[in-house]
Amino acid sequence: QVQLVESGGRLVQPGGSLRLSCAASGTFFSIIGLGWYRQPPGKERELVATISSGGTTYYADFVKGRFTVSRDSARSTVSLQMNSLRPDDTAAYYCFMRTGYTSGDVYWGQGTQVTVSS
Repeated sequence: QVQLVESGGRLVQPGGSLRLSCAASGTFFSIIGLGWYRQPPGKERELVATISSGGTTYYADFVKGRFTVSRDSARSTVSLQMNSLRPDDTAAYYCFMRTGYTSGDVYWGQGTQVTVSS
């Protein structure tokens, strides 16, 4: 059993900052990568950022230097630092962990809601 639990989502004003975290627990033998998707209300899920076990990062274009993805020393927790938040950043944010290269080797968190509004 593998569990991913996100935390940190809340209401924040435009221009504010927020840090999300996701902790993985359970039985797994390796971590290939960790990252974040988000899904705005009524829209499709979109990839936000990823970080590999070696520390290589990827960011979606809409981040525009505002977000930073990172890992803890144990490499089983992934964080997303979000700065200069905009109303269109409002979404449910989901972390994921990839443990292999097949389509079944990925696990998802339950989501945490981020709402950017004044």
